[in-house]
Amino acid sequence: MRKQFIFYWLMLSTGLLFAQPPAANYHANSRFEQLGAQLPTPNTTRTASGAPGKDFWQQRADYDIKAELDDEQRKITGTETITYHNYSPDELKFVWLQLDQNLFAKGSINALSQHNSIQPQMSSNAVRGLNAPSSVRTSITGDKEYDFKITAVKDAKTGKPLAYTINNTMMRVELPASIKTGQSYAFSVDWNYFINEYYGRAGYEFFPKDGNSNYFIAHWFPRMCVYDDVNGWQHKQFLGQGEFTLTFGNYKVALTVPNDHIVGATGELQNAAQVLTSEQQKRLEQAKTATRPVLIVSQEEAEKAEKGKPTGKKTWVFKADNVRDFAFSTSRKFIWDAMQIDQAGKKVMCMSLYSKEGNPLWGKYSTMVVAHTIKSYSKYTIDYPYPVAYSCHASGGGMEYPMISFNGGRPEPDGTYSEGVKYGMIGVIIHEVGHNFFPMIVNSDERQWGWMDEGLNTFVQYLTEKEWDKDYPTRRGEPQYITDYMKQGTENLVPIMTSSDNIMQYGPNAYAKPATGLNILRETVMGRELFDYAFKEYARRWAFKNPTPADFFRTMEDASGVDLDWFWKGWFYGVEPVDQDLVEVEWFALDTQNPEITKSSAKKEADDKRNTVARQRDKDFIKESVVEKNPDMKDFYNSYDPYKVTDADKKKYETYLASLTPDERKLVESGMNFYTLKVKNKGGLPMPVIVKMQFEDGTDSVARFPAEIWRLNDQQVSKVVTTKKKVVQWTLDPYREIADIDEESNSFPRQPAQPTRFQMFKGGGFQRGGGTNPMREAQQAQPPKAGQQGGAKND
Repeated sequence: MRKQFIFYWLMLSTGLLFAQPPAANYHANSRFEQLGAQLPTPNTTRTASGAPGKDFWQQRADYDIKAELDDEQRKITGTETITYHNYSPDELKFVWLQLDQNLFAKGSINALSQHNSIQPQMSSNAVRGLNAPSSVRTSITGDKEYDFKITAVKDAKTGKPLAYTINNTMMRVELPASIKTGQSYAFSVDWNYFINEYYGRAGYEFFPKDGNSNYFIAHWFPRMCVYDDVNGWQHKQFLGQGEFTLTFGNYKVALTVPNDHIVGATGELQNAAQVLTSEQQKRLEQAKTATRPVLIVSQEEAEKAEKGKPTGKKTWVFKADNVRDFAFSTSRKFIWDAMQIDQAGKKVMCMSLYSKEGNPLWGKYSTMVVAHTIKSYSKYTIDYPYPVAYSCHASGGGMEYPMISFNGGRPEPDGTYSEGVKYGMIGVIIHEVGHNFFPMIVNSDERQWGWMDEGLNTFVQYLTEKEWDKDYPTRRGEPQYITDYMKQGTENLVPIMTSSDNIMQYGPNAYAKPATGLNILRETVMGRELFDYAFKEYARRWAFKNPTPADFFRTMEDASGVDLDWFWKGWFYGVEPVDQDLVEVEWFALDTQNPEITKSSAKKEADDKRNTVARQRDKDFIKESVVEKNPDMKDFYNSYDPYKVTDADKKKYETYLASLTPDERKLVESGMNFYTLKVKNKGGLPMPVIVKMQFEDGTDSVARFPAEIWRLNDQQVSKVVTTKKKVVQWTLDPYREIADIDEESNSFPRQPAQPTRFQMFKGGGFQRGGGTNPMREAQQAQPPKAGQQGGAKND
């Protein structure tokens, strides 16, 4: 830093220190102009405020479904009656249904559009998988066909067949007469399909050791497409990545399964007395007042069922109102626990279904995490409206449906687990249960905008994880964790505002980047109070409705009073990174004209300049100078001190002070330091400028300047910071708030780079271990107790 003296009236009268001409090729105006035509024109359906308008409408579809699971063939056969309600202003001469199971059809659009190639070495499974109907892992290489077999489509009243056309994962049904505004129409569909191996969304998991399967059944019936004011019919093909766009309705579902199975599903069980034992019903009653999960089916009972054989069938009947989908899970292997909570006066039964392979993790954590998620999400959005919430233990990944989710996280066979497995399981349960709010209640179009459910949900997951454990190792949400993604070349990136099926790097793009952006808004741009109010207002406005991105953007601004168009443009519509560079800091001090200060400072500066290496060495090298040897060689200037404060200096200073106003005199005597910071925006994405000052007395302070500082020049800005104390170190983004991709340019003076560590090894090469399991290592280090051969084991 260079210290310069300035006259106070220069700063007061001209403001030259703050002036900065715009760069020749700046883009600040376009960055900070309103989104305008990039958003749809507001109307009486969707308003400029982001709220539903007075003419808002949406369709409804009610389902009455009867289905049976064939455990031996792993097949589902079903029939459904759909009652479709037309609340649109349009007459509908046909309707569209989704046949998502056709993802697995041979020759599907999904299979034909996959990239693949031959490698020098390939397994037989890999070779067979080259032409697999899906890019996801699934055992569909045999003779079975896993797509929907539609056996009948009929008018529900007359029983007459209806003409239909199947186009890959979509089916158009021709109606005998158009459905007019305000009318309803009922028709039935019969279908069957073979269940594929679980691939992260749905399917079965087979356990060779005991010969049983766990079933996680979803998008298992023909479902109505959405017809809305934005797209008309939303019938984009299901390609596997873009998820589901669905219509709310009431469901009554009868599921026939082997009589030794336990079933969990969307909705409330209607016939507990017919499918549960008296003991199981008693335990469910106990769960209503419990503070810890109550076992409805114990591990011992589940293991006994694994070894038995079904003696018949049972039909479980579930009812769910105002949901957009229905899923279920069933197995004879399931342990079942439950605990009821009170959420804003509404009773919610939190439950988990898991086989012994999930213990001890699942019995300890799953239902407790479900309960915590319901409460935490309700705080940030709306109160959970449904009566139940299930978490079901699948082999991996996670997937969400109304009131039920399929979640991974499995300990080792000996019952131990790594820290990563533990927190991974807790995190996936929070995430998937949290999806009840986005998109199961705030019903966004997942097929088009993956970030509207995944990103918003990941953000609230981040908040919920911290409320579970303040030291929770969150993976997504903190700005520093997105920088590796954002520093990639733009050819590898697409904007968040990209259609779901066209996204590259889906995890960072649809989950992490939008979640991080919302965290930056909450912590740095808006502040928690304004953000939390606006975010909750968005959830309230669009609960049980279908919002678009514009509705979210507009609501966040409308409810907070903060102009965020620059942020949506940069973070959601662009791919530029944040990269601020603290180029220079100039240090100024006010010229007070106080001779005590100015002459003392001048003397110090002169002494510093005279203290050269030559002068230091001359003290010993020159034994005696001529003047020292001959004092008569001295004159006036040998004793003259130009830095001595004279009476004339003092009088001149008093005259100067008398000429000042009280405010001017206060400023002159303040002793303030003035620093001009020059900051470059190398990355392009404007963000607030946050700078930490470390003072020479060991204390520090942080100055914050809003992103609008870039609005007239988006390439470089200068900003004056005043402080009583002297600053010895400046640091941009000291708490890693804005996702700056290059921290080395954030300090002034520059800090030395940290060394990259390397390890020495000798002999046979350095061995890298896999994931550690300290729990197992600790158990192995303990001698077994008397009569015990070793640690507990889950077979």
